[in-house]
Amino acid sequence: MRYAITGATGFIGGHVTRLLLDRGDEVVAIVRDPDRAADLADLGAELVRGDVTEKASLRPAIEGADGVFHLAAWYDVGTDDTAAERVNVDGTRNVLELVDETGVPKAVYTSTLAVNSDTHGQVVDETYRYDGPHLSTYDRTKWQAHYEVAVPMMELGLPLTVVMPGVTYGVGDTSPMRAVWEGFLTRSLPMVPRETAYCFGHVEDTARAHLQAMDRGEPGETYIIAGEPATLTEALHLAEEITGIAAPRAVSPRWFRLMARLVGPIEGFLPLPSEYHAESLRVLGGTTYLGDNGKATRELGLEHRPLRDGLEEMLVAELDRTG
Repeated sequence: MRYAITGATGFIGGHVTRLLLDRGDEVVAIVRDPDRAADLADLGAELVRGDVTEKASLRPAIEGADGVFHLAAWYDVGTDDTAAERVNVDGTRNVLELVDETGVPKAVYTSTLAVNSDTHGQVVDETYRYDGPHLSTYDRTKWQAHYEVAVPMMELGLPLTVVMPGVTYGVGDTSPMRAVWEGFLTRSLPMVPRETAYCFGHVEDTARAHLQAMDRGEPGETYIIAGEPATLTEALHLAEEITGIAAPRAVSPRWFRLMARLVGPIEGFLPLPSEYHAESLRVLGGTTYLGDNGKATRELGLEHRPLRDGLEEMLVAELDRTG
């Protein structure tokens, strides 16, 4: 089978590419700069220069594909909102319109649990829909891509399956959560908020779920493929057990919400690390991004390793790397 993939140089996308190649599929990776994706070519992927914000550039890779994986996304903090809209919303529309125009039999689009915003401790399933204000530009633009682009096109018959990961972790993590793990390992993370909770999925299990969605997922259906739910403090206490490094102090999330209000007016003038931007602090301020993966477990065969096992692999590798 021949698959086209956007976001192949990303954390999850790179693992999806490797899994496809490992099982003998052909992979056409759409990349903005082929010179920076030489590792994918070395594995056997065909590289095609393209940008999701430029629809015509995508056609050579998508035309004739047996399936398309659309993982490319913008998630930088503190930059122009226009960039997020062009990549997350317009880019998704470009990819899915080409899937329709070229007659690709099946596509998988990577949404996120963040479209549900703060679930306030509730573990929600695929029937849940949030329609209020969002905590970040990423959350808002991914919501637009999900509900204003992907869902309407599925309702019109596009052979699309949507997957919703939660927080993804693992060796080589390039996600925004990397700052938390690095701060823990270097003992530079002063405190974390109580109550903040995510569904943690190892990158290999999350990538495998994408292949399961392509192979077994029903067109028109959405699947939460997130992993094990845990508070951030619970995850860091597991990290303490694994490494012997003391977990940072847990404090009331209201301090993070207060810092977000204080930082907001000045961050445009004062350079700050991304983890101290108002958006990052709001997302940490007692927020819960929680989803029930029961449907994907039953229908796709989703499996996630225990959080402790995955964290041990990641943290030991990181400690070995840094000496």
